[in-house]
Amino acid sequence: MTDQNFKCGYVAIIGRPNMGKSTLLNHMLGLKLSITSRKPQTTRHQILGVKTVDNGQFIFVDTPGIHSGGNRAINRYMNRAASSVIHDVDVVLFLVQAMKWTDEDELVLKKLEQVDVPVVLLVNKVDKIADKDQLLPFIAEISEKYDFANVMPISATQGHNVQQLEDYLLTKLPEASAYFQDDEFTDRSTRFLVAEIIREKLVRELGNELPYQTTVEIEQYKDEEKITRIHALILVETKGQKVIVIGDKGARLKSIGTKARKDIENLIDRKVFLKLWVKVKSGWSDSEASLRSLGYDAD
Repeated sequence: MTDQNFKCGYVAIIGRPNMGKSTLLNHMLGLKLSITSRKPQTTRHQILGVKTVDNGQFIFVDTPGIHSGGNRAINRYMNRAASSVIHDVDVVLFLVQAMKWTDEDELVLKKLEQVDVPVVLLVNKVDKIADKDQLLPFIAEISEKYDFANVMPISATQGHNVQQLEDYLLTKLPEASAYFQDDEFTDRSTRFLVAEIIREKLVRELGNELPYQTTVEIEQYKDEEKITRIHALILVETKGQKVIVIGDKGARLKSIGTKARKDIENLIDRKVFLKLWVKVKSGWSDSEASLRSLGYDAD
């Protein structure tokens, strides 16, 4: 792909937690790459998603939600991962929720003051607004806060205006050859994606019961002739959390494993044997050394 009209560049997706950043990425890619849930701060890493079309290649960077109030090492890590990317991309997409502007949105906006690339304001979740006439004053008010390159109302879940967004982004990317092959959709390893799938099932299965002090580590990933064997370790910080994750007679852990295994089989397109363990590792989420050992410095 060396056509002089071919476009290729990086697009950061930023915003406060639970704004639909991962949902938007998945919709743009046409596949599920980033894990999602209704729980804030589900995304913990920068996730690179690649979409190649006839005349261009988008390299989307999904980021953790920029937030305040969290003082643990993992909170600092997530904010660093989200904030650092905006200086190394060609376009920034700033997601906010329709009819709701918060102090954390202001925090994100402040980080954009030093950005010298186009910033597009995406007003998400417009499908949930019954009276669309309310949107115009809201959009006008937010538009005065920053010199946005464009402002677009969207619905990441329903796909409203997503194609129009893609068309607009193509006009902002530089002319360049593709960085990735046509069939590549991320730079993340399969082991990383498998760990994220398991963590998504944890979040969704446990809801508000699940503390943020939980992560997943792949201890073994082995492709055999007819099956892939995966052993994964779920880390928690207290014995009480371990009891919650395992559930009555192991029922909850079994449910998490069953749901994760199905998604992993869809991801790698082969039969999977998945074994899950739960281990207490006290204080891992507030230890820079522990976070590095668990791969939280890879971004």
